[in-house]
Amino acid sequence: MDGNSAGGIRVRTLELLELLVAENGLLPQDVASATFTVTDDLDAEFPALAVRSLPGWEEVPLLCAREIPVSGALAGCVRILLLWNTDRPQSEIRHAFLRGARSLRDIACALKSRSSGTRLAAQDARET
Repeated sequence: MDGNSAGGIRVRTLELLELLVAENGLLPQDVASATFTVTDDLDAEFPALAVRSLPGWEEVPLLCAREIPVSGALAGCVRILLLWNTDRPQSEIRHAFLRGARSLRDIACALKSRSSGTRLAAQDARET
């Protein structure tokens, strides 16, 4: 994310959530809760505030938290963890990594290839 602004945090949060919803056919009534994390350099806005105004998300429990400040970790990053009531297997769930966070996908894929766990499905969004 370029800079630390309330508007930027809102836009990027909604962009990521909208991609997750579209790629997975999510309905807000099937979401048990959502956790939003930001890196230490993003403190101008709570990401959950952008989502709270969306139709259907008024009753979904939302929580904001900070990422652990690991030296050398990706900066300017908003993440979303959705606890979603679904019968789909993990192999059918589409995860989203936008812009610089695509590097996190590469790390996750490398770790998954070394384990016998379920595969990581990733969806990149178009650069805007």
